[in-house]
Amino acid sequence: MVGEAKLIENRVGKPVSTDDLFRFIKSVISDEQQEETGPFYVLDLGATRSLVETWFHNLPMVQPFYAVKSNPNPAFLKEMAALGTGFDCASLHEIETILSLGVSPDRIVFANTCKPESHIKYAAKVGVNLATFDSNCELEKIKKWHPKCELLIRIKVPEASGSAFMFGSKFGALPEEIVPLLKAAQEAKLQVVGVSFHIGTGAINFHSIQGAIEAAKTTFDFAAQLGLPKMHILDIGGGFTSGPKFTDAASAVKVALQKYFPGELADSSLKIIAEPGYFFANSPFTLATSIIGKRERGDVKEYWINDGVWGSMNILKDDHDEVICTPLTIKNPTCEGLKTWNSTVFGPTCDPNDTVLKGFKLPELDVNDWLVFHNMGAYTSSRGNDFNGFKTSAIPTYILALMPPRKQEK
Repeated sequence: MVGEAKLIENRVGKPVSTDDLFRFIKSVISDEQQEETGPFYVLDLGATRSLVETWFHNLPMVQPFYAVKSNPNPAFLKEMAALGTGFDCASLHEIETILSLGVSPDRIVFANTCKPESHIKYAAKVGVNLATFDSNCELEKIKKWHPKCELLIRIKVPEASGSAFMFGSKFGALPEEIVPLLKAAQEAKLQVVGVSFHIGTGAINFHSIQGAIEAAKTTFDFAAQLGLPKMHILDIGGGFTSGPKFTDAASAVKVALQKYFPGELADSSLKIIAEPGYFFANSPFTLATSIIGKRERGDVKEYWINDGVWGSMNILKDDHDEVICTPLTIKNPTCEGLKTWNSTVFGPTCDPNDTVLKGFKLPELDVNDWLVFHNMGAYTSSRGNDFNGFKTSAIPTYILALMPPRKQEK
């Protein structure tokens, strides 16, 4: 659900300042005519553009295919499409969504190694002709329903230690399975044009990046030894995070590519793609929640808010990254100089595990004050549900659209 677009003056392509963001949030709250305003997202399109620029500045040789599952917000997808990214889709519905934006099917990789037959048929029908596989079963389905599809063999690689999400237990051909799968594709007259991998999400271990690209190169060599047509696509997956970690990860990718694919880089015969989700989706989204209840127990202040771990904060069950939360009160909008207390913040459902924050320092707040959560775009609304009738699917997103500076009158 997309809220009414609002305009704010800012340099196009740059994230808004914190002050501008909070002015915007206050304007949304004051504009609402309801007695009780529900939670809402704010999408900063300037931050989205800035991230795309950062990607291409650091990894100019790698074309990003945004992982739609991370956040399928329509306005965000439309902006990513306009900025020229490709898209990593995992299902018929995700492909439909991206095609509805006017994106050509050659900007989509069907990056799910186990696809329902009906989804494979649909991909063939609409011309999505690049997909991943890691089993004989998948080869048989593709042979039957989409024999002209170009394929990437997904391989299991060393994963980054400390990753919030590991993929190796479910995805990727084991080293001893790679040659038999390549032979099976060859016998089925299917085109294996490259290699795909994913080192895991949320933590970058640079040895994992190097080890993964080395394993991909070994797979390229196996294909050449079997007499397959020369592979020309390398999909380095996701797992990138923003800030200094991304810069370091990008550097590790470039070093590894130069080490294992120097000739291909020199003659531009290798197409390199990636499947980032968190990197692009997380920081452009901010979540505003209001306090709906309060209780004091000793020196601890307890609050209930109108969203929680069954909704937008579902990710907190698995990902324990630091939560960035800012109070927004009615009595003291800046909260400056206020005493803080150890606080617990609960979500609205009747699940006792619906706890968003514990031992968090907050000033004393009242019902109808607000808590603003930053960096809330990745795997938040897309993973939430409507448990207890609190509908994550109904939370609106307000677009913080950017205007170029007005020309001053002489």
